[in-house]
Amino acid sequence: MAQKQRVLTSSLIPGMIVAEDIYSLNGQMIVAKGNIVTEKLIVRLGFYSIRSVAIKVEEKSIEEVIPPTAQTTYSERIRKSKTFQKFEKDFSNTTTIFRELIGDLVEKELTEEAVLEMTGYATDLFESIENNLEVFDMLHNMRENDDSTYAHSINVALIASVIGRWLGFEKEDINILMMSGLFHDIGKIMIPKDILNKPAKLDEQEYTIIKTHTMQGYNILKSMDLDERVACSALMHHERCDGSGYPIGIDGSQINDFAKIVAIADVYDAMTSNRIYRGPICPFKVISIFEQEGLSLYDTQFVTVFLKKIVNTYLQNSVRLSNGQTGTVILINNLALSRPVIQLDNGGYIDLYRHPNITIEAII
Repeated sequence: MAQKQRVLTSSLIPGMIVAEDIYSLNGQMIVAKGNIVTEKLIVRLGFYSIRSVAIKVEEKSIEEVIPPTAQTTYSERIRKSKTFQKFEKDFSNTTTIFRELIGDLVEKELTEEAVLEMTGYATDLFESIENNLEVFDMLHNMRENDDSTYAHSINVALIASVIGRWLGFEKEDINILMMSGLFHDIGKIMIPKDILNKPAKLDEQEYTIIKTHTMQGYNILKSMDLDERVACSALMHHERCDGSGYPIGIDGSQINDFAKIVAIADVYDAMTSNRIYRGPICPFKVISIFEQEGLSLYDTQFVTVFLKKIVNTYLQNSVRLSNGQTGTVILINNLALSRPVIQLDNGGYIDLYRHPNITIEAII
């Protein structure tokens, strides 16, 4: 007779059987007990920040599958470039400065001068890369280096700023977006570390505490002489256009535009980054979830531009497919952004739009 065992989302393997109904943090059922775990389900669980799942355990063992690696991949070429090596050094320095700044908040209040100074460092990092596409090349190849809360905040600031560029914002507004992304999670300094870093599923009380970081951040920032969109982004970046977000549960008509942009950057970076309860999710899987479920949660005008632009940043990237083949992304399908045409390493091409049973498993 099968028994139940709780497994981290990052350790799920297609074919496992769900042993308990799985609900989102807002109480929405994601999948019912008895369903088979699929790659699509694993991505959905990441989308809804589900840390662990109860599965049925049989006597047979599950071996870890080690994916093959390609030689001289796009990522390897990026990491060897002088541009990446400089970015890596500058990013590390910026993260260290940010960590020290936040560490000082334990003993003293955050000041407007400190916010502006830190934003200046992040802006310099952003402006050191002229090509929007290179920003994502740099961030994707930084994943193994530092996925801390501090690095996440810098990533969100950079991604939000790129979205601002794509939307044609003026430089002043892009600077405000940078600041909004950088300090969107500032309220987490008020959350106990044992809750923030808990590797298992949060209980109801813990999740309630986590949700207070939005209001905590707003309270920290609202008293400063800053653009009001910065504090609004801290408050509203977990609000959703269908009214399912928190802390207030307002709909899209009431959410600040900058908070909407920061929300997209926040979710995209969180899903494609390492987390204590799972590994990074392939960007194409994240894009697929945005296509299927994100249009009702995020502002259509912003998320549509983001998806169409972000997918093009992965052109020429080396990828591994679910059937074990490897190749290079050479053509984006505007009807299905997450299903491009791949030039295979062993010869030939595959149009993923015409092969719905094959997906991109990883960028390599």
